[in-house]
Amino acid sequence: MRIGIDLGGTKIEGIALDEAGGEIARQRVPTPRGDYRATISTIRDLVLRLDAAAGATGTVGVGIPGVISPRTGLVKNANSTWLIGNPLDRDLEAALGRPVRIENDANCFAVSEAVDGAGAGARVVFGVIIGTGCGGGIVVDGRPLGGRNAVAGEWGHNPLPWSSGEEHPGPACFCGRTGCIELFVSGPGFEADHTRHTGEALASSEIVSRAEAGEVGAAASLGRYVDRLARALTGVVNILDPDVIVLGGGMSNIARLYAELPGLMNRYCFSDGIDTPVLQARHGDSSGVRGAAWLWT
Repeated sequence: MRIGIDLGGTKIEGIALDEAGGEIARQRVPTPRGDYRATISTIRDLVLRLDAAAGATGTVGVGIPGVISPRTGLVKNANSTWLIGNPLDRDLEAALGRPVRIENDANCFAVSEAVDGAGAGARVVFGVIIGTGCGGGIVVDGRPLGGRNAVAGEWGHNPLPWSSGEEHPGPACFCGRTGCIELFVSGPGFEADHTRHTGEALASSEIVSRAEAGEVGAAASLGRYVDRLARALTGVVNILDPDVIVLGGGMSNIARLYAELPGLMNRYCFSDGIDTPVLQARHGDSSGVRGAAWLWT
């Protein structure tokens, strides 16, 4: 039996899976924001309740909005800032009395979709989360590829490829640079671009609805978005050439992406043609917590 924990900024979700990936139990609790010790005890209690519900002691995998630094053994790059600088894996292992595997939440998403999701059967899967932010994870033979510095798959903080004069140098990013991919293909990035061009402040879902209804300004904004996402993903293909790309997060619900991205990527790729499938995540919002459970394979 496998237990997965998805440690988010507002909630902590836990799931227990049987050997075939079937769901045995699932629970969700509020995240004790700003309190590291309370976070440890909350995860411990959640795991113990899942053990009890399943009637077994499970392996434990945890997805976090950051990574464990290979240099220090401490959490880095976490937007849940109270985790930063702490040995989260060691503290959880001490609290639970069993080994714990921790991965970035985008890597967990990619693992879930590679094991029994949209990318099942593919050897190399690039998983993309495009929502409030922009994350990515690489899975090879069912296992996440973290990389020497634990930053593999962090495509969102590279420059947007083949930028036009209008796009360069691009908006300022919280990472300290300008023109990052995240600023163009995340939901807020899409909304900000529409505002810059039309003066309207609209939610991404409203822009898409208006574009589908034929509104010129919204259609132009959506067209720019799809083209930018195609350029960003082509950069991944030129380096990694994955067998499949799986999209998750709120922006992945735009149906037009799956019809238009392959053709646009073919235009930009350094090849005589590509046939990389771009698919929507099968497990949706559950991919993160399921992938955490599948860290033990």
